[in-house]
Amino acid sequence: METIPLVHASLGEQELAAVAEVFSSGWPAGQGPSGKALEAELAERYGVGDALALSNCGAALHLSLLALGVAPGDEVIVADYTFPAPAHAVRYVGAEPVFADVRADTGTVDPRAVADLIGPRTVGVIAVDTVGLPADYAELQSLADRHGLFLVEDAACAVGATYRGREAGTLAPVACLSFHGRKGATSGEGGALLAADPALGAGARLRSSFGIGSIFEQSQEVGLPIPVFEEIGYNYKLSDIAAAILRVQLGRIGELLDRRSAVAARYGELLADEELLTVPTVPQDRTHAWQSYMVTLDPGVDRAAVAADLRSQGIGCGHGTWACHLQPVYAKEGSCPVSADLFRRNLAIPMHAELDTQQVERVAEVLRDAVRTHARPHGGRRAG
Repeated sequence: METIPLVHASLGEQELAAVAEVFSSGWPAGQGPSGKALEAELAERYGVGDALALSNCGAALHLSLLALGVAPGDEVIVADYTFPAPAHAVRYVGAEPVFADVRADTGTVDPRAVADLIGPRTVGVIAVDTVGLPADYAELQSLADRHGLFLVEDAACAVGATYRGREAGTLAPVACLSFHGRKGATSGEGGALLAADPALGAGARLRSSFGIGSIFEQSQEVGLPIPVFEEIGYNYKLSDIAAAILRVQLGRIGELLDRRSAVAARYGELLADEELLTVPTVPQDRTHAWQSYMVTLDPGVDRAAVAADLRSQGIGCGHGTWACHLQPVYAKEGSCPVSADLFRRNLAIPMHAELDTQQVERVAEVLRDAVRTHARPHGGRRAG
């Protein structure tokens, strides 16, 4: 029986050749020639004042909040239906995450929910491009401007997606990217901070390297420069090995996204008329990066039993993402009912650029059989 994994990184000979060059260079650590070249390419691609190559997107979120001056006692509104990295970053700086509910159709943060949560301690908003779909940035930026708040785009899942013709990563003054193994461009682990303001980027860069800047650059100076530690920093550097891989992957974003989009389109055709699930919604003013493909099951379908059926036949699947306010580390008063409902009913099925047509058709066929087998009698109400 063929195994069809939930995720699979598209890495090959080009990436191996790039790694070999780094080995030959003698500088595999962070902030070396490959890292600096990657940062220049990111800044050019996204048209930003500065771009930092970092160890992961969580590091980018943390550095963003430090650079924006978030302090203990502040509140930051964060999208609830997502991996909890944005809320974690808020806690890292001693502030309080306030969870905003999401749209039922897209799973992205609902601007109306954000507006209702703005209070005297609110200093900013972190919007999330949920599993690859950009949020409603026109409304969110308008809210932020009206109330004097910062807006950060968590574009971890959305490399290659667009909103009103603009690429994800450029939709707020500060944006954070992920290059984790399941993303559209990957180095296994990795991230980036994109800043419209070069001064913000410069401060974040210093903090990303223990507070002393690039050891590689200092090693090129004549004499014996001795770094001075003027503030506490972190070890958030991206290795030059990973940076070299990413330089190749950035050039392949269009190709890999086209393949993911073809998979998504075929799933949509095969599952569109299935009454026991709903396929993803993509508004006309944006495009999806398809980090994940999540279907929403009818309330009468036993999701755990469906997942067991898929896995027993070698097909990877997952719950999707999290309703953060329900996690024990954040559990408190207040609710996000739409997010909680999606958390209970969404199911992620295989999505990556290496899927072929036969595999997609097999996934859809097994999924159809499973949801019909595990639906309560007379359930039949369409999800949505």
